[in-house]
Amino acid sequence: MSKAPQIIPISDLRQDASGIIKRLISSRVPLFITQRGRAAAVIVSMQEYEQTQHELEILQLLARGEKEIEAGAGFDLATVLTEADALLGK
Repeated sequence: MSKAPQIIPISDLRQDASGIIKRLISSRVPLFITQRGRAAAVIVSMQEYEQTQHELEILQLLARGEKEIEAGAGFDLATVLTEADALLGK
């Protein structure tokens, strides 16, 4: 179950950036910043950003594999598993 997003105006960020960053890191929930009542930016902790980038790399690898299969090209299973282990940090 995901937590409700945190939404704050940019003026709050200006007034208490340090406190907001501390809460962001501990909650691990993205923080949506509004400007003039409209969504302007999203802030995530470095840990969440790195995890998202890692997951994106895996999805890109899977998409590349699907394209290679459709084209009749690809790698043998041992090569794929070695590359997957490297991405997963094993």
